[in-house]
Amino acid sequence: MLIDSHCHVDFPELAGREPEVLATMAANGVGQAICVGVRIEDFPRLRALVGRHPEYWASVGVHPGNTGCEEPDIAHLCELADDPKVVAIGESGLDYYWHRDMPEWQRERFRMHIRAAKACGKPLIVHMREAAADTLRILQEEEAAACGGVMHCFTESLEAAEAALALGLYISFSGIITFKSAATLRAVAASVPLDRLLIETDSPYLAPAPHRGKTNEPGWVKHVAEELAVLRGVPFAVIEQATTENFFRLFRHAHPD
Repeated sequence: MLIDSHCHVDFPELAGREPEVLATMAANGVGQAICVGVRIEDFPRLRALVGRHPEYWASVGVHPGNTGCEEPDIAHLCELADDPKVVAIGESGLDYYWHRDMPEWQRERFRMHIRAAKACGKPLIVHMREAAADTLRILQEEEAAACGGVMHCFTESLEAAEAALALGLYISFSGIITFKSAATLRAVAASVPLDRLLIETDSPYLAPAPHRGKTNEPGWVKHVAEELAVLRGVPFAVIEQATTENFFRLFRHAHPD
C-alpha cells in the first residue's frame, strides 16, 4: 500500500469528484491520504469529508499564505485536534515567496502551531518556501523534535534537508521530483535516508509526469514513488514499504485499514 501524506481533496478542483478520486487511488494501490487543513474556518467541511471515507485522515492548521482568516491559538488547535480522524497539526510554516512583507506575523503563527503540536502530542506538517534559515531556526528554538513532523513538498538544498533530519523530522517529496528540470532536488531525494522518506501529491497542485499540467490527485502519488525508486536504484517495493512504515511511525494516531 502507498500513502499520500499531503493532499487537499476538499479543494474545489477535487471536492466534487469523491468517487472518482477514490477509484483512482484504489487503482494505483494508494490506500490512505492525509487531507491537510489550511484554514480553521474550512475545518468543519474537511472533517465531514474525511468522516465519509476511511481512506482519509485530516490535519488542522492555517497555511502561512492565508491572510484575513481566523488566527489559531493553542487551545483551539488542540480542541480541534482532539479527534480520532485528526493525525497532525498544520500545515504551517514560513513562505517568503508570497509574503516577504510580513515575516514577523508568519513567524509567530508558526510558533503557535509548534506549541500546539507539542501540547496535543501530534506531529507537525511544515510548509517552507524561500525561508529555510528562519524555518529551521524556529523549529530548533521551539524544540519541535518533541512532537516530530515532516517538511512537506521539500524543494530546498541538501544542507537544509540534513538540518531538518538532525531535528528528527521527515522529508516528503512531491511530483516535482519527476520534473527533469529539478536535477538538484532529485539529487536530494536520492540522498535522504530511507527511514525518513515520505511521499505526497500536494494535490490538486504539482501533478507528476506523465500528468504534468493536469489537476493532481492522491492516486498519482504512485508516480512519485516510482521516481524515487529509479533515483535511488532500488525496487519499487522498497519505496512502497519504507514510505508506508514511515507514515505510520510519524502519524502514530493513524492506523492501517
